Amino acid sequence: MNKEKRLEIFRRLQAENPNPTTELEYDSTFELLIAVILSAQATDVGVNKATRKLYPAANTPESILALGVDGLKPYIKTIGLFNTKAENIIKTCAALVDKHNSLVPDTREALEELPGVGRKTANVVLNTAFRQAAMAVDTHIFRVSNRTAIAPGKNVLEVEKRLVRLVPADYLLDAHHWLILHGRYVCIARKPRCAACVIYDLCEYRQKTPVD
Repeated sequence: MNKEKRLEIFRRLQAENPNPTTELEYDSTFELLIAVILSAQATDVGVNKATRKLYPAANTPESILALGVDGLKPYIKTIGLFNTKAENIIKTCAALVDKHNSLVPDTREALEELPGVGRKTANVVLNTAFRQAAMAVDTHIFRVSNRTAIAPGKNVLEVEKRLVRLVPADYLLDAHHWLILHGRYVCIARKPRCAACVIYDLCEYRQKTPVD
């Protein structure tokens, strides 16, 4: 895919959705961090249902830490892997209190030292909360990047690095959100909704659904 085509793709995605953001519900950087930890192998809808009950009761490192693992589990038991996530969240809250003055750090290195925080989670927080040019590649973004040929790669890290390098600079901060929403609602896994796609004519997917 050439530079001009890639530029037009993001111009159209921006025109369609000028102010994209995550579908996770949060009111602070800490709430975002916890929601992203919970979202691993879970849907944003499911996470939001849980945090709507959790955050009114506890939404700071200290208050969640006070719940303890057993006190946290009832709030998140509807989410996959909730036992492991509860343990990681309590450990993360303790680390934030002990090492970061109860604040979420704004560097990849510090974020990835937190239990339950991998590269993708760190990238979401860096991009969404701190507006850094980080690219969190999930299954949707991996699929869209390869299917359209915007930034093909054999693995998540390869796609991430190519997106950071190839997405036009003016669009890089919001590219994560455009791509994930496009993959979630239009370029879906089983049968892409090509008739509803604003970049249909620019996409290089060989098995596109014919559009009249």
